[in-house]
Amino acid sequence: MRIAYLDCFAGISGDMFLGALIDAGVPTEVLIEATAALDLGAGLKIEKVDRSGISCTKVHVLEDGHLAEEKPHAEHSHAHDAQAHTHRHDHAHTHEHAHSHGRSLRVIRELIRAAPLAEPVKKTATQVFELLGASEAKIHNVDIDAIHFHEVGAVDAIVDIVAASAGIYYVKLDAWHCSPLNVGGGMVECAHGTFPVPAPATADLLRDFPTYSAHVQKELVTPTGAALLRVLNPAFGQQPAMRVDRIGYGAGTRNPKGFPNALRISMGEADEGAERRTETVTVIETALDDLSPQILAWVAESALAAGAADVMLTPVIMKKGRPGTLLTVLCNASESAAMERLIFRETSTLGVRIRQDQRRCLKRQHMPVQTPYGEIRMKVGLLAGEEMNAAPEFEDCRAAATQHNVALKLVQQAAIAAYHAVREDRGAL
Repeated sequence: MRIAYLDCFAGISGDMFLGALIDAGVPTEVLIEATAALDLGAGLKIEKVDRSGISCTKVHVLEDGHLAEEKPHAEHSHAHDAQAHTHRHDHAHTHEHAHSHGRSLRVIRELIRAAPLAEPVKKTATQVFELLGASEAKIHNVDIDAIHFHEVGAVDAIVDIVAASAGIYYVKLDAWHCSPLNVGGGMVECAHGTFPVPAPATADLLRDFPTYSAHVQKELVTPTGAALLRVLNPAFGQQPAMRVDRIGYGAGTRNPKGFPNALRISMGEADEGAERRTETVTVIETALDDLSPQILAWVAESALAAGAADVMLTPVIMKKGRPGTLLTVLCNASESAAMERLIFRETSTLGVRIRQDQRRCLKRQHMPVQTPYGEIRMKVGLLAGEEMNAAPEFEDCRAAATQHNVALKLVQQAAIAAYHAVREDRGAL
């Protein structure tokens, strides 16, 4: 399984992510072609720079041939993305003009939709902007369609997001992992005033992510960087066991003395020799004694559909001797906010308990076997290469039982028999 680890000791931003991807081997043409596809008169300037003695790749966005961060209306107070001032007016192309209130989500969606890009690239870029829009809408208490992006609606930020989406599609990783995020400190100037770091939209996007503040009094995580992470949905913690074959450093705009303002990405294969995989999982619980079993089943189904790792419904005795149900949802930290909202919206609870647990998992792999009812996948759990568990995938068995009009247990038994026959044949060899 091919994975990547993002080391965010100096935060993360759009241009840092682009630079790290290029430094780790993503061809520059991938990002340049994605930028050109937007038809915004934008381009990229890519160079090697020094950050506290570390050679990094710096990506600059060119707007009409000029560096975006050097244009007269650019706000230099921002950390990495050189986000543009509210009162910018971009040159006309085939798309709607930006104006003093920024671009709307509708305009940005249409711009991305019309670009000759791969559908997965369009999907990722659109998701990033929708996350940014949802955060802005929540902060300003308005409908998301009423939001007009200021800094992240500028040409350079749009390029950062779309080019990053193209890079993500190119590397085709199976999983992303990330360190806790250094958000920096101090104050930052936004389109609507001066706020403490992290800025309001960034703070909302970082909900449930592990963050800390250290080293410098500057903004280190930008809204673009936070939204990209939210879409990547990484597992947070220490670097997992992996065999690294590519390392890249992407530089931020600032170069403070004694502090390497860079993002490091490590890519490679998950270590197949690692006996157990330890990861952090978010546990959300609430006890309910006044909710219909039909609604409880609906909540469990909805949570799984929304990305929960597992959902459990446990009978409990509550105060006053009332029988109730303990609803437990396991999820990645990045899904915690969505799960909380789901529980509050769909159930009668007035509060939830949230904690971070460590779990260790066997290495899992699928092995297809042939049965009289068609191909069935066996889910195999391994510990240091030794099989601990093997079971047929239920959904495969259910589909086969329905198709052939036989008992489900017959399909399961046939899959298990076929799997053991394959094992015996391999042993004989």
